[in-house]
Amino acid sequence: MTVSQLDQLPGMTRLGGPDSDREIRRISCCDLLSLAMARAPADCAWVTVMGNMNTVAVATLADAACIVLAEGASMPEACIRKAADEGVAVYRSADPIFETAKRMDALL
Repeated sequence: MTVSQLDQLPGMTRLGGPDSDREIRRISCCDLLSLAMARAPADCAWVTVMGNMNTVAVATLADAACIVLAEGASMPEACIRKAADEGVAVYRSADPIFETAKRMDALL
């Protein structure tokens, strides 16, 4: 699955960042930033409810393909712009983390 294919998933909304053909190889679900920084694999879709500048920094350090904000979580516009500057797409889903990850995993 590629990042741009997330646009086709029901309930998934791209908030910003590149429309990318970057491949998503795994799904990572974590809300603890230090754990995500240490364990999120490169090229993952990181599903979280944490929508702040530190989330963008961790996604960049972990080389995540994208950030997916579950549970309808939001992210300030400045953070979305910073993520775009770093080449990280940001999506939002109203569904719980588990359901969001399950839908994405079905496309891997």
